Amino acid sequence: MRVSSGIILLLMLLLGHQAWAGDVSIRDFRLWTAPDHTRLVLDLDRAVDYQVFRLHNPERVVVDLRHAVLKAEPAKLKLPDPVVQAIRHGRPEKSMLRLVIDVREKVRPRSFLLKPMAGKPHRLVIDLMREQQRPKAALTAAGSRHAKALVIAVDAGHGGEDPGAIGPHGVKEKTVTLAVAKKLAALIDSTPGMRAVLIRKGDYFVPLKKRVRLARQAHADLMISIHADAVRTRSVKGASVYTLSERGATPDKAAEALAAKENAADEVGGVSIDEEVDDPMVSRILGDMFRRDALNSSQILAEKLLAQLRKAGPLKYRTPKRARFVVLGALEIPSALVELDYISNPSRERKLTDGRHQLRLAQALLEASKQFFRQMGRLDERAGKTARNDRVSGMIGS
Repeated sequence: MRVSSGIILLLMLLLGHQAWAGDVSIRDFRLWTAPDHTRLVLDLDRAVDYQVFRLHNPERVVVDLRHAVLKAEPAKLKLPDPVVQAIRHGRPEKSMLRLVIDVREKVRPRSFLLKPMAGKPHRLVIDLMREQQRPKAALTAAGSRHAKALVIAVDAGHGGEDPGAIGPHGVKEKTVTLAVAKKLAALIDSTPGMRAVLIRKGDYFVPLKKRVRLARQAHADLMISIHADAVRTRSVKGASVYTLSERGATPDKAAEALAAKENAADEVGGVSIDEEVDDPMVSRILGDMFRRDALNSSQILAEKLLAQLRKAGPLKYRTPKRARFVVLGALEIPSALVELDYISNPSRERKLTDGRHQLRLAQALLEASKQFFRQMGRLDERAGKTARNDRVSGMIGS
């Protein structure tokens, strides 16, 4: 039986379409630069079979993706990066797409796949971990500074792959929180007897438990985590302050819903399974010795924060709320999570982008911190001196 050329052409087109449809599409590239690593994120239309390995002389990281096609070009990325110099691509085999990441130094690659969530597609995350280059002398000097000043850990919520809440005009929570955090840090550093440690210094993602760990490593005397809330009802406005809920306590349903949303940041931003683990010894010691005192101290801090935020704008809740926020998990550090306002409210969204209003918010957070330290007997501005109890920080640092 003879087959017409038209049918043959149709069969070829169908087979060609099936082969193309079987490929995974790489739809977008993003690059985030953190102090200790650079993160490359690939948006995919579904999960992909891949392999990552290193090559030396010169240093480069290779990513092989099976049955994958590029629908976006790496050339769109802003390069060079402190770690990434260039990204090239080719096909060593017909069924293999190869990305070659030229790097400026030796790195340790770490990779994992993320499932779709919060409006994001399948993603392949490749972290290029840098070697620690900070000399011991610098660590010693930093430790001596800690002993002379009260240290406030300033935590700007979200960042990188995790934008946080997004306002009706497209303003991202991560942008607002970093702007206020930087203003607060500058005010703290200009205050005698006080020093700021920014948990996040730029637009990159920091896992929640790493934020806690960084505050501990800085021997922080206080931690403020800065956020901006969002709800469907656009008329809702005002600041609120939260502390860690005691285990076994009756939860506030609204506060727990907010905590669940904030705690989901790791899933949105991307955390590998083995990246963040609890230290059971530290948790047990701190849980037994300091839980009650820490919760009481955090409550005092939260009340001071609300009293000052009332002067900078409206409040949503006039008393502190409690919930199980992961980022407030350092029991030995008085900590509070501040929702500056509702970014979902168009007028408050505009306010949150205003530099003068951001400064007023930062000044409120600083004044509340100073009042907290005064009440704890740890700050004497007239003499420019601080009083410290290093029992906890010494235990954690040992």
